[in-house]
Amino acid sequence: MRDEPFSAPSAAEPVAAGAVAAEPLAVPAGRQGIGLGQLLAFAAVYLIWGSTYLGIRVAVHSLPPFLLAGARSFSAGAVLLVVLRLRGARAPTWLEWRRAAIAGTLLLSVGNGLVTWAEGYVPSNLAALSIAAVPSYVALLDWLRPGGQRPARRVLLGVLLGALGMLLLLRPDPHALDAQRWLPQLALVLAGAGWALGSLYGRYQKLYPNAAVVGAQEMLAGGGVLLLVSLARGELVHFEPSAVSAQSWLALAYLTVFGSLLAFSAFSWLVGVTTPSRLSTTAYVNPLVAVVLGWLVLDEPLQPVTLGGGLLIVCAVLVMTLRRPA
Repeated sequence: MRDEPFSAPSAAEPVAAGAVAAEPLAVPAGRQGIGLGQLLAFAAVYLIWGSTYLGIRVAVHSLPPFLLAGARSFSAGAVLLVVLRLRGARAPTWLEWRRAAIAGTLLLSVGNGLVTWAEGYVPSNLAALSIAAVPSYVALLDWLRPGGQRPARRVLLGVLLGALGMLLLLRPDPHALDAQRWLPQLALVLAGAGWALGSLYGRYQKLYPNAAVVGAQEMLAGGGVLLLVSLARGELVHFEPSAVSAQSWLALAYLTVFGSLLAFSAFSWLVGVTTPSRLSTTAYVNPLVAVVLGWLVLDEPLQPVTLGGGLLIVCAVLVMTLRRPA
């Protein structure tokens, strides 16, 4: 078996720092180097997506979690799709909408929604490091699906390292029997599974041929489902805008404009102009940015066991995504 580098599929918006480049891309000749435009785009993806965990932690302090996640995704998807249609993109077919809606529900309603809810109870650095394990989820689920093939040895090693890292991060506490302590950890595990399933679904289904349009569709669908969840939970009924802090409003605006629009646009552009191996670096740079920002801005503690678990997860992603020299 060829020992090829593993790459998780790209997603509508990799709040999962582990959502990396899709299948090997045909990068046009002459674009193998990195110019100023690519450097700026990578900086935007690294810093902005790495900071979204911090933004969510601040926003969820006084904004209902599912309303926050739904409003952010739905509004960004609507704006992006309108802009793309005005620039000449054709209207998606009904089948493309249905497939994008399924992927968006898994990626954003389950993945992003549960992360946002969990960050009301856990530090942003724990959320970021937990979601960084998504490539391990993808590799394992891709193997277990009907017709799946056994991954290369390096990928299996990465899955093992990722599992050990998750055990350290979400280690069971015999004194933590109340749901408020273990439910957020379970939500982070389910969020990672949602991102992995949505990524795999998108990999094996024929979606709209433009990644930016697919992202807009997924944000609209996933955001719409999140708003329905918010309505069902009574968040909209009890929502009082005057009770929301200025910091939370600013965080919501930042997440929508910079996290869901600017950084996503930069990522979509990079998909067409750079190599999958370079694009995959977001999987281990973004969580590191999130950890540092959580420590600097929110004074979140960095316990040795948390750092150890995070290091194992980052190493797992490195093992799975980096190419061996020819």
